[in-house]
Amino acid sequence: MPSRRPAPARPRTARHARRPESHRVLTGVALAVVALLAFGVTGAATAYTKLQGNIESADITDLLGKDRPTPAAEPDPDDPNAGRALNILLMGSDDRSGENAEIGGEVEGMRSDTTILMHVSADRQRVELISIPRDTLVDIPACPRSDGTESRAQKGQFNAAFSIGAQSGQVSDAAVCTIKTVEANTGVFVDDFVVIDFAGFIRMVDALGGVPMCVPEKMEDAEAGLSLEAGSQTLDGSTALALARARKEVGDGSDTSRLVRQQQLLAAMVQSVQSKNLLTDVPELLQFLNAATSSITASPNLASITNLSGLAFSLRGTLGGNISFMTVPFAPAPTDRNRVVMTAEADVLWERVAADQPIVEPATPAAPTDPAAPADPAATDAPAAPAEPEPAPSKTPGKDPITADDVSTVCA
Repeated sequence: MPSRRPAPARPRTARHARRPESHRVLTGVALAVVALLAFGVTGAATAYTKLQGNIESADITDLLGKDRPTPAAEPDPDDPNAGRALNILLMGSDDRSGENAEIGGEVEGMRSDTTILMHVSADRQRVELISIPRDTLVDIPACPRSDGTESRAQKGQFNAAFSIGAQSGQVSDAAVCTIKTVEANTGVFVDDFVVIDFAGFIRMVDALGGVPMCVPEKMEDAEAGLSLEAGSQTLDGSTALALARARKEVGDGSDTSRLVRQQQLLAAMVQSVQSKNLLTDVPELLQFLNAATSSITASPNLASITNLSGLAFSLRGTLGGNISFMTVPFAPAPTDRNRVVMTAEADVLWERVAADQPIVEPATPAAPTDPAAPADPAATDAPAAPAEPEPAPSKTPGKDPITADDVSTVCA
């Protein structure tokens, strides 16, 4: 692990366009993925101004310091996203106040329940989302805060990094400590970050008209407010959020099994977005973007409608089979069977991410046939027997990557 620089004595502050509100996000990645895939030109200066004003911006560059992994490439000042891979950390805060307290109940303090690293390849052909279990035991480095204090380096549960940074009361400081922890344990440089509240997630799903899903079995979780019958259903925002939050009474009750359901939900959301003509249906696009941007606290690059629109436009041709979701490889911790540790397979995964290599083989469309091509004289008139299709390898949820194309929204 690289050495840490001592914190300077003078107080430092994160630079903000506006002071961000802190909210819990269990499904923050959904908003980022869908926004990145759906953003387009708004067509009107008034709409642009409104959307830009929705986004909370926090510049934490100074707090992150210089003791960091090497970025894949230096950004172009005129186009920060051009020609380079991007790693975007998607985080959630459970500081439930205001509208979010009404949804999930008021709880004091800030913690993080979901963190996902989203990798966007330099050629814009792949988007890969890697969930990091909150119960992963990691090295948490010393974390400077905007009030001039600094936490000590320690070992702990991964989601503790968020609450350690947030002791100043600032979400941006929580993001600093989470980013430093991710970089120290993976060797992957984090270019940008996004924090989103779950009240906005509800509005976003409703703006999409809901998310079609196949629910394989009846699910009940009183604490999350979930009650779902088995079968093909279209989930509204509140139900989708309840599914993403459900843990104790669904499956084996673990956080890692909850991550699997979140990934399946997000894959279904990507399918829903890609099936809609958002880029040309301006009223629907504006409704969706207004819901999406009102929920974002982001680094300055992603807080810019211009930059975000350009990035999303470059992803417009990305196939659903090239949008992948997975959980970082893990095993039970030797010191605590209720916690997990990243395995040697995780080291290989992070090396591939840092090198911009795919975590799964990219999907490629079949080559079209040329109807004008001359017939093969050696060919006979008898039709060839169709080849037996290769059986698709089975995938273990939570272990193997899934893509947006792997999730069925209709039950057989």
